Amino acid sequence: MSTANIDPILVRKSELFSSLRQDEIDFVISHSDTLNLPKKDLLFSSGEKAAHFYILISGEIRVYKQNSDGSEEAMAMFTSGDIIGDFDFVRGAEYDAYAEAAKNSELIVFPGFGLTIDSLAQKDPHMVCGIQLSAIMMMTGRIRSIRKLILENMSWVKELHRRAYEDPGTGLWKQVLINDEIKDVLTDPAALIMLKPDRFKILVDSRGHSAGDEAMIRIAAVLKNISRRFGQGWPLRFKSNEVGIIINKCDYSFAEKLTVQLKEAIAALEPVPALGEIPEFTFSATIAWALWANDDPDWDNLFQGTYAALLDAWHDGGEKIVHYSKAVQS
Repeated sequence: MSTANIDPILVRKSELFSSLRQDEIDFVISHSDTLNLPKKDLLFSSGEKAAHFYILISGEIRVYKQNSDGSEEAMAMFTSGDIIGDFDFVRGAEYDAYAEAAKNSELIVFPGFGLTIDSLAQKDPHMVCGIQLSAIMMMTGRIRSIRKLILENMSWVKELHRRAYEDPGTGLWKQVLINDEIKDVLTDPAALIMLKPDRFKILVDSRGHSAGDEAMIRIAAVLKNISRRFGQGWPLRFKSNEVGIIINKCDYSFAEKLTVQLKEAIAALEPVPALGEIPEFTFSATIAWALWANDDPDWDNLFQGTYAALLDAWHDGGEKIVHYSKAVQS
C-alpha cells in the first residue's frame, strides 16, 4: 500500500475528516492508498456500491449519467483537491452515475485497496468510531444546509419544480409527472382521459408546424379550462399531439359526461380558415378513457390499455369516444 504521495492537508480538506484529531488523520492516511487512473478509465460505474471515496490529487474526473438512448448527460467535473463520493460512501449507497478520468489522474483512495470500513473497525474500533462520528456530523450538517437552502429559496424551488414538469409548448404537465408524482396521489376512483386530434397530419403538412403548434395550444387551453372549472385535475401532454387529463374522485357517470363535453369543446374550436387552395380545417378528436381502479387496479396496465384503445380508435377513423376496461379486453 503506497502512502508516499498522500498529503495530510488534502486529507483534512475532506469534510468527512475535517474534525478528526491528528492521530486519527494519521490512521486514515496509513489505511489509504493512491490510484493512478489513465485517461478514459472508469473510477466507478452506476449501480456499483460505494465502498470507497476519493480525493483527487491531480488530473480531472468527469461524472455523467447514461441515458436509455445511449447518450450521456454531464453531471460534474472534478479537479485537483476535490472530494469524490464521500456522501455516497458514508451512506453505503450505490452510485447512480459513472465517473471517468478526463485526464490522466492520481487519487487518494479510502479505505485502501482490499480494505473495508468493517475490517478497519475490527483492527481499531476506537479510531473507526471517531471516523463514523465525523460521518454522522457531516451528513447532519449537509441535511441541515439543504433544508436551509430550500427554505430560503422556496419560490425558486417551486419554479424549478414547475419548469421540470411543464411542457414549454402548451403549458400542460409532461408525462414524466405521472411516474414521478401523480401515481402516488391517485384517489380511487380516478379518471384517465386521453385525446388525440383527428387529421392532425393534414393540418401540419398543409400549413406547417407553426399551425400545429398553435392548434395544440388551443387544445391545451380546453383541458386547462376543465381543470380550472372543477378545481382539480392534471392536464397532461403525453406525446407530440396526444394529450389528456387525470381527475381524482371521478365516478363513471361524471367521467363519461366529461369525455362528451371534451369532444364537443374540441369540435367547437374556431376552424383554421381557408388559405388559397388550402381548405378550412375543422377540429375533431378521438378520446379514450378509463377509471382507476374500477377498470384495472394496475395503474401502468390501465395507462397502456387506454393508450392502445385510443390509437386503435384513431386508426379506425377517429372522431369517437372509447372506454377501456380490463374486463372487456379479457
